[in-house]
Amino acid sequence: MADHQKEESVGESLMDKISEKIHSHDSSSSSDSDNDEKSKSPPSSIKSKIHRIFGREKPVHKVLGGGKPADIFLWRNKKISGGILGGATAVWVLFELIEYHLLTLVCHGLILALAILFLWSNASTFINKSPPRIPEIHIPEEPVLQVAAALRIEINRAFSVLRDIASGRDLKKFLSVIAGLWILSIVGRWCNFLTLFYIVFVLLHTVPVFYEKYDDKIDAFAEKAMIEIKKQYAVLDSKVLSKIPRGPLKDKKKV
Repeated sequence: MADHQKEESVGESLMDKISEKIHSHDSSSSSDSDNDEKSKSPPSSIKSKIHRIFGREKPVHKVLGGGKPADIFLWRNKKISGGILGGATAVWVLFELIEYHLLTLVCHGLILALAILFLWSNASTFINKSPPRIPEIHIPEEPVLQVAAALRIEINRAFSVLRDIASGRDLKKFLSVIAGLWILSIVGRWCNFLTLFYIVFVLLHTVPVFYEKYDDKIDAFAEKAMIEIKKQYAVLDSKVLSKIPRGPLKDKKKV
């Protein structure tokens, strides 16, 4: 009887040890999974806390309007984007470095094209070949009217913005426009219009794709910069801008 009781006690102790090991393994695995979830959760929370530049909530591709222009700026098709950038670079080198004039280039191109077509048309009778088929080109009316209407809307909007700024109602907008025009005048003093246009063209082909790749870091840095700018503007407003007399305010709308 005593030996039987000892065997039972030994068996129970072994079962207890096995069950303890199983429970400890389950608890450690659950704690590891909890730790993994906690370690994975902060990046999403950090990303949600980051404020996008200019309040952007859409992807960069949508901000650029989508479609083929956005694909070109973001180098979705590297051959097309590289070809366009290379062509713009060739034009800039041709007119800026070689100092070739636009009117001269157009005239020389027309002379060469007309001479080739004229000789080909007359020589086709002697060499028994068909003359070149010169297509008839007509500019449709509807696209021209659409472009003119869109341009008119944008010009009227620009005039309206300039009128609001000149009326003296928004001092912050006035100072930002003055600063932008002043910087643009300095840039225009360094280079001509063609070089400025080429610089903007290159920036459009480099900045969006660089921002799309490193948007989290850039947005975090821009957020800190905007906070500092707002602090400095608040100090400037309290000490200087608030003492400047403002223009007449708009009449309040009647409810």
